[in-house]
Amino acid sequence: MRALSFRNICTVHTAEQPLQDSRLRSLLKGLTWRVLATLTTVIIAWWITGDTAMALHIGGIEVFAKIAVYYLHERAWANIHLGTIRTIFGR
Repeated sequence: MRALSFRNICTVHTAEQPLQDSRLRSLLKGLTWRVLATLTTVIIAWWITGDTAMALHIGGIEVFAKIAVYYLHERAWANIHLGTIRTIFGR
């Protein structure tokens, strides 16, 4: 029996399936990306405006705006079958 580790928790592997990220890993990657992207926006806004409060305000708006835009983007692509397996095989 393998010892329980963070790596074991965050990866799923079976003989039938290739190695893939777990839901926890995907969630952690999404959250860390969102923090990094927002921090980048705040730094750029501060560099341009020189105003810390304004930069934080812009970053706060950006978090919610980009989540909404990403959701709409995903929903739009859910309706586009270009490049999906069912399109390639005529299903």
